[in-house]
Amino acid sequence: MTLLFVFAMMTTAAVFAVLWPLGRAPGALREGNESAVYKDQLAEIERDVAAGLIGASEAEAARVEIGRRLLAADDAERELPAPSNSRLRRAVAVAALAGLPLIAVAVYLPLGSPYLPDLPHSQRAQAPAASQPLDNLVAQVEAHLEKNPADGRGWSVLAPVLAKLGRFDEAIRAYRNALTYAGDSASRRADLGEAIAMGAGGVVTSEARAEFERAAALDANEARANYYLGVAAEQDGRAADAASIWRALLAKAPQDAPWRPIVAAALARVGGGPSAPTLSDDTIAAARDMTETDRDAMIRSMVDRLAARLKQNGDDVEGWLRLVRAYMVMGERDKAKTAGADARQAVAGDAGRLRALNEGLKNLGLDG
Repeated sequence: MTLLFVFAMMTTAAVFAVLWPLGRAPGALREGNESAVYKDQLAEIERDVAAGLIGASEAEAARVEIGRRLLAADDAERELPAPSNSRLRRAVAVAALAGLPLIAVAVYLPLGSPYLPDLPHSQRAQAPAASQPLDNLVAQVEAHLEKNPADGRGWSVLAPVLAKLGRFDEAIRAYRNALTYAGDSASRRADLGEAIAMGAGGVVTSEARAEFERAAALDANEARANYYLGVAAEQDGRAADAASIWRALLAKAPQDAPWRPIVAAALARVGGGPSAPTLSDDTIAAARDMTETDRDAMIRSMVDRLAARLKQNGDDVEGWLRLVRAYMVMGERDKAKTAGADARQAVAGDAGRLRALNEGLKNLGLDG
């Protein structure tokens, strides 16, 4: 009811704003005109002359100037339209009094309701995002591309979004269009091959492998292409070839490459990586003369030193994966899980390292 009262007061104020000038007498509209002001000024000059405040010549000059302005003001006022008669004013007043509320009601009834509950601020803040889901934004880009099918940049933007949404068939088409209209490149070839592989459930099909081979031909250092070529070899049962591809990839990879732990974990998966912390040649030679118990103690000591180092510097994702694998080789799966949890906590602030770590742990059989 409070809202209805406010609306009623607003309507009353609007009607009053229209009726007030219409209700003034015609004479009142002219009371403050310029002619009256100039006439008052002429009378004031006469009083000043009589009182001796100004001389005759100054008074005459002032009379001429004010008279000129008075004549100009009279001419301007004669050109103004005459005030409307009382009958017309009454008609306009009735129309305003009845018309404004009727128009307000006619507009409000189909659009508003005073009985709707208030919307919390949290929901108001979420409303724009909810009204524009990712699917709607994709639809807008697709509509743009229907009108501009040769927009290579548009296809390049759309393709990874479609892949993220799991719409791989559409993503493959978008990547192909990006290649056609934005130009061939190793990165785009690798993107296309990855989309084809993801669409096949992670299997590197012959079509996907062909794209990775083209990417590697364009750029021998294209990491994703080489990684997936290793995956293709592994899936074909050629573990040695896969290990060779991944070793070469790691050999020329920067130490801080975010994908390095993923490749290292894949290499370990096919038996091409270390089953325990790396041992120097001298250590291996010394270990040949040790008993099995002494060798186990030596390996455990190295594992403990690796764990201690990682507690001091937890950014070494590859080191964490090596530690987890060492625990698993020694049959200590609980310690491997604990090391995995510690690793996640250590790199939680770095999205790239965390993603690489999770992928490596998954390859080692530790998803949780």
